[in-house]
Amino acid sequence: MKKLFIVLGFITAILALILAVTPLSKIAYIPSIAALIFGVLALVTSKDKHSGKKSIQLIFLMTIIALILTTYKAIFNTVEVGNTEQLEQKEEQLEQESIDELEGLEIDE
Repeated sequence: MKKLFIVLGFITAILALILAVTPLSKIAYIPSIAALIFGVLALVTSKDKHSGKKSIQLIFLMTIIALILTTYKAIFNTVEVGNTEQLEQKEEQLEQESIDELEGLEIDE
C-alpha cells in the first residue's frame, strides 16, 4: 500500500510541477493538494515499518516547490489590457467592410 501511495504521490507532484511552470499554473493547485494527501498517506503507512523516507520527503519537496511557484505566479503576474481604442476602430472598420461587401453581392431568387 505504501508503494502505491508513493507512486501516486510522485505522479501528482510531477504533474503539479509541470503545471506550475506553464501558463496553466492556476490548475496546479489540484495535483499539489493530491500529492500532499498521497505523501501524508505514504508517511502514515510507513511509520509502522520504519523504512526509508527519502522518497516521501522528495514528494513533499516537489509539492512545496510547485505550490510556491503557483502562488508566486498568482500574486505577481498581472494581466495588462492593451489599448482598446485601436481594437474598437479595427472592429468598426472590419464591420463596415463586411457590410459593403454584402451590399455588393447579387442574390438570385
